[in-house]
Amino acid sequence: MRKLWILIFALFALVSLRPETFASAKGDALNAEEAKSVLSDLLPNVKIIHVKQSPVAGLWEIGVDMGGKKAIVYLDHAKKHIISPITRGEIYDLKAKTSLTQESFQKINKVDVSKIPLKDALVLGDKTAKNKIIVFSDPD
Repeated sequence: MRKLWILIFALFALVSLRPETFASAKGDALNAEEAKSVLSDLLPNVKIIHVKQSPVAGLWEIGVDMGGKKAIVYLDHAKKHIISPITRGEIYDLKAKTSLTQESFQKINKVDVSKIPLKDALVLGDKTAKNKIIVFSDPD
């Protein structure tokens, strides 16, 4: 039984010490200067505290200080997307300067107004107007 635990521990240690634990998939490392240049558009006066591999494969963990406020920013190995408190935990595209999370959220919550039943609706104005406003209220 003891040999089994030693074998499991050894396998875990080997998996934990793979090269990708310390470097990106390309084999390169991210240093503080590179991290600062990648984040400089979004966080102009940021001070990098540390850069290390995150517990999640494919992400760098970057400790930042912004005017005395410290935070953790996660940057993907492609250096294109971040996840941080600055972006409210959303995945943010650094090049497009948009929230990918917000775009997906809007897509799944889009309402098809043509499917709203209007048989008991009170219509004001032209019924054939190009733009319509639908107001919901609960009389009870």
